[in-house]
Order: sequence, then structure tokens, then C-alpha cells
Amino acid sequence: MSLRVAIQMDPLESVNIDGDTTFALAEVAQARGMELFVYGPEAMSIEGGRVTAQVRPAKVQRVKDTPGQFGESVRIDLASDVDVILIRQDPPFDMSYITACHMLEEVSSRTLVVNDPAGVRSSPEKIFPLMFPDLMPPTLVSRDLDAIQDFRDRHKDIIIKPLYGHGGAGVFRLKEDDSNFDSLTELFFTRSREPVMVQAFLPSVSEGDKRIILIDGEAAGALNRRPKAGQVRSNLVVGGTAEATELSDADRKICEAIGPELKRRGLVLTGIDVIGGRLTEVNVTSPTGVQAVKKLSGIDIAAVFWDSVQDKLAGR
Repeated sequence: MSLRVAIQMDPLESVNIDGDTTFALAEVAQARGMELFVYGPEAMSIEGGRVTAQVRPAKVQRVKDTPGQFGESVRIDLASDVDVILIRQDPPFDMSYITACHMLEEVSSRTLVVNDPAGVRSSPEKIFPLMFPDLMPPTLVSRDLDAIQDFRDRHKDIIIKPLYGHGGAGVFRLKEDDSNFDSLTELFFTRSREPVMVQAFLPSVSEGDKRIILIDGEAAGALNRRPKAGQVRSNLVVGGTAEATELSDADRKICEAIGPELKRRGLVLTGIDVIGGRLTEVNVTSPTGVQAVKKLSGIDIAAVFWDSVQDKLAGR
């Protein structure tokens, strides 16, 4: 199927060709004969109900430091000039991100947008799992210091993290005897008006934080991310090590529980984080791990993704 695909992403020039999921998606699309365009959310405009973007035609290549070749920039109508739009820019999930989703909602009835922009803006990655409290570790979302202190008194060893960060940035562990509680919460609340997420520390994180990738609500592949010795953050971007893994019964239960809601919201490509059989996050903006899964297991999730997209287009 010959398709025109616009990818809303961070600059293609800066991607890691050996690990970036957006690059892998673009590579498979190109191999299937699709025409690619790339742009950032700052290139979008809306006027009189018409949403346009200044895009660059692009071809991807596995060449270090030169992952893309570009044609001359052109302004296109996102409702009529392309068949598919991929939302793939990284968080922070701020008002700029949400505004871009609102703009794309104006075209989503005519152009297939993946993930669905309404689903993305209404499914913050640390808030969405709160729909399934029985699957999560003990969790509090608040900026009430008394409530946070009470949670800490009950659970002793806790993790505090910003609600709308990514890549493990700003994640702290506070043990029972740690005296940094006041300073840390002050730091969070003077820099942001948002609540924080507080969770009971899961010792099993030393064995790894499992990333499970789902396509249209169905588990497609997984990898385990093991943190460095003495660390609690296992994200690959901060030094975690990727390992092959299998889904446990608890993992499957989580996928079966949340899968229908992901599908209902049009969240085709998602990545969930599971520690010791407990759900911690549901990544819907630009989930990563596709290339690592392929290297470790041979499963080509990028191909599965495009199969799903082409099926959806055929059914529209």
C-alpha cells in the first residue's frame, strides 16, 4: 500500500539509529513504499478550521550521524495531503503537547492519527494506570505535604517522581531514615504547580523493570531493563541494561486488564512498565523499546504496528 505518512517527532537528525523506535517505524514504512514527511509540533498552524504543518520530505538510512536525507520544506494540509500522522515527539507532556493534540483532533476524522490525539491528551502516562489500582503498587498523587508524609510513614521506603517527566528524570528514592524529604518536596513544589506521584518502593526493581509493548491492546513483545548496581532507575537512557524476558502470568493479567481500554482510546502503540508484577506506567506518547525487543527476541514490532495501521486504514 502506497501511503503518505507525516511523523510529528523530535529532530530526525538527532536520533540513535540503533535504538530509536521512531526511526524503526520510519524504516519499515519506507521499506513498504510509504512516502515520509517529518515535522515538529511547533511547525503546526490552525486557521479557519484548517490544520497545516511545514514539513520536510525525508528518507531514513542506517548511517551514523546522518539518519535522514531531506527534501525541500513544504507546507501541507494535514487533513488532505497525508494518509497517516504519527505522534512521536518525546515528553514533557506539557501544554504545548496537549495543544498539538487538540489541533490534530481537528483532522483525525479525515486522517488516521496514531496514537489517537484525544486518547493521548486524556491518558497521561502516570495518571492512566490509576484506573487500575489493584494492578499497581501502593500509590499516592498529591502535593499535600501532610498526605505525602502520612504515605511515607505507612510505607517507609518510597519513590517520588514528577507526574509529567520522562526517561527516569527526576525520580528519587527516599528510605525511612532519609533526611532529604523536606528539601526534595520543596524542590518539586517550587519548580512546578503540579502534584507528584509517590509510590511504595518495590525491591524487585533490582531484578529489572519490564517494558511490555502492546499493539492495539495486545502484548506484542517485551524486554527487561536492569538498573545499574545501587540504582533504582532502569531506563535505558540512564544506563539500564536491556535483557531478554518472557511474560509472567501477572504480566499477562495486566495486559488483559488494560488492553481493551487502550484499544477503546485509539492507543495503538503503547509501552507499559511493570516491576515485580506491578504496573507503574503506561507510555502513550513515544514509547520506546522496539529495536531492543527485535535484537533480543527477533520480534519485529514495527512491522506488527504497520500491519495494524494498514488494517485500520482498510476499514475506514
